[in-house]
Amino acid sequence: MAAPTQPTTSTIPAYKTAFLQSCLSANVLTFGTYTLKSGRQSPYFFNAGSFHTSSLLSAISTAYAHTIISFLSSHPSIPKPDILFGPAYKGIPLACSTLLELFRLDPQTWSSVSYSFNRKEIKDHGEGGGIVGASLKGKNVLVLDDVITAGTAMRETIKLVANEGGKVVGFVVALDRVEKMPGPREKEEGIDNGEPRMSAMGQIRQEFGVQTASIVTLDDLIAVLRGVGDEGDIVRLEEYRRRYFASD
Repeated sequence: MAAPTQPTTSTIPAYKTAFLQSCLSANVLTFGTYTLKSGRQSPYFFNAGSFHTSSLLSAISTAYAHTIISFLSSHPSIPKPDILFGPAYKGIPLACSTLLELFRLDPQTWSSVSYSFNRKEIKDHGEGGGIVGASLKGKNVLVLDDVITAGTAMRETIKLVANEGGKVVGFVVALDRVEKMPGPREKEEGIDNGEPRMSAMGQIRQEFGVQTASIVTLDDLIAVLRGVGDEGDIVRLEEYRRRYFASD
């Protein structure tokens, strides 16, 4: 499948550009050679755990909030979420800070929305249970996470929310790598057979009928880097995109 027309900085919303500039200036996005869980050698790495200062947390929560507003506006069939859910651990501060930003932007819409997150270990004393924050029972749940690779965490979250009586109505991540799932020989032998395959987010949409969105994509990153980034990094990113571009 041919890659679609790539965005330019003039077509990227300001909040996306501001988010990427924050990522680059704080080295949340770095360039080099990184081995992913899939075994692929990636020319870039995104670490949402680096958003640990107040200014950076404000930058990412603002970007999430604008992405959610745009996402829900463009998908009117998605019910308004009752809960923003942040999977442990990186999703926890993302859900909490984003809900605060949504309330700041539109208090009438978001004042009654809650946050929740899961414990890695079930608590057997006090209030007990595996969920902190609002109960998920009977609720429409919008999930926030950082980056999706194989989709395993997405599937686990859908199951967790369902077991608690809730329903996942969407996923929003910070970065969509828009790359195809690994082939059968890729992790062990490093061999990609060149066949077209869907991305992890595409598989989730197809398998569960759950819509997904991201603050930015690899395409957005390349567009922002043009003219300001290292030409060698841009070439490596474009080659990686050509090699692993997802069919969805």
